[in-house]
Amino acid sequence: MEEPHRGIRALHTASTITVYQAYAPEIGVTAVRDGRFPSTWLRDRMTWIKPSFLWMMYRSNWGTSAGQETVLAVEITRAGFDWALRHACLSSYVRGLHPDRGTWQRELKRAPARVQWDPERDLHLRPLAHRSLQLGLSGEASSRYADEWTVSISDVTPLTNEIHALVRDGELDSATRLLPQEQGYPAGEELLAHLRP
Repeated sequence: MEEPHRGIRALHTASTITVYQAYAPEIGVTAVRDGRFPSTWLRDRMTWIKPSFLWMMYRSNWGTSAGQETVLAVEITRAGFDWALRHACLSSYVRGLHPDRGTWQRELKRAPARVQWDPERDLHLRPLAHRSLQLGLSGEASSRYADEWTVSISDVTPLTNEIHALVRDGELDSATRLLPQEQGYPAGEELLAHLRP
């Protein structure tokens, strides 16, 4: 089955979707221990969540980048994720999708969430032809994410290290078997029409 050029692929259940983030241990380890983000996690700052595990590996360089050593799998409600999509704006202006640049800028300023479509990655973190969604949350969306939508927070750093070691050793089939089983997320057209260039 051919991948849509822009699609949301994620580990999801009937009621939740798993997204990934990476933090320094003082935030990540505390969040896992308490099952919620600590007070040092800034709710008024833009936070980016990634449904794609391999895109998170690309962004954090397999959890080795400074300040991104603890890789988290954050299970959130689908109702919350869908709310964010409904209230999101594309992070860049697209002629034809937005009436004009000024309208897009006003929408972006008001929107509590923003969307980027970035190239999906393979096990070597090389870009693929299709794109995956990155969802930026700020203001109301960021607070809801931390305080209402979060169902569980897991430390997937050991899994990250295991998959990375297999990739380094050229054992790609074994690495692939350990990847989260991401599938197309059933976001209807009403959720994505304003976000697909």
